[in-house]
Amino acid sequence: MKKPILLACGDYDRTSALTTGRVQAEGLDLNVLNLPVEEIFYRTAVYGEFDVSEMSLSSYSLTLERKNEFVAIPVFPSRAFRHNGVYVNANSGIETPQDLIGKTVGVAEYQMTATVWIRGFLAEDYGVPVDSVKYRTGGLHTPGRHEKIAITPPGIDIAPIPEGKTLDAMLISGEIDALHTPRLPNSYLDPNPNVRRLWENTEEEELAYFERTGIFPIMHVVVIRRDVYEQNRWMARSLMKAFTEAKKIVTDRAEETAALSSMNPFSYLAARKVRETMGDDYWSYGLEPNRATLAAFLRYSYDQGLITKLHEPEDLFAPETLTNFVI
Repeated sequence: MKKPILLACGDYDRTSALTTGRVQAEGLDLNVLNLPVEEIFYRTAVYGEFDVSEMSLSSYSLTLERKNEFVAIPVFPSRAFRHNGVYVNANSGIETPQDLIGKTVGVAEYQMTATVWIRGFLAEDYGVPVDSVKYRTGGLHTPGRHEKIAITPPGIDIAPIPEGKTLDAMLISGEIDALHTPRLPNSYLDPNPNVRRLWENTEEEELAYFERTGIFPIMHVVVIRRDVYEQNRWMARSLMKAFTEAKKIVTDRAEETAALSSMNPFSYLAARKVRETMGDDYWSYGLEPNRATLAAFLRYSYDQGLITKLHEPEDLFAPETLTNFVI
């Protein structure tokens, strides 16, 4: 009899075969909930509602030094470059990354994975020290967002925005000078003359970053609630195999022209360009292909005062997923 498992995950092409049941996880009967990631993260971090869930890499890293209530597998359902997530008020005088020094920047949460990456490359590549900026936290479009996990990074000026306010509105008004966000602000979608991206040609900046570092930033991991894992350690490998198979279905069809797998009529050209630029397995799972990326993230998190120990990448994952049997 298969073990019933409640899995919460975003609605992605690379996981859809798990949702439809086309891919089965050995020994598991998956009930997949496709929910917005903010909802998944909140319900996972605060209440531990799901057996298995997608989780912010940063939030998961913080749990290693606290309750340690989850264990991850090296499956990364969300990855993204984040130079496109830096927005500025057009009247703030910010023209270059260095102009952010001394400014006030809005972030939904200081510990959010996307903002860890942004602060990391701003410091490492552009000379903007993390502590040279004031950070103000809150909801992007809805008031009342708070840090899911309490943090007190030393030497960093962090404070919530006033009650009833939103980051997007404050960026428009100039109450904050800049914004770090993984989501497109409404003021950019429905263009407001007061809001622009720091880098207008973000693709060029992000490709240069990849060519220089080899890093395609990891945003999310898949975690198993520790009590579920401890009673069924075999399921870590079973889940990893299933997620890998589901992703392969998509990558195998990415350049198909007989019947397009995407509504984008030029998706096959985009897929070819990405593969030629970033390599055949650019969205890789597993520890070793991602060791340098994970090490960079952990270094950023440590430098930004979020974790107190500089962990090794293997510290993040169930040991059953780090080795393989040989015949």
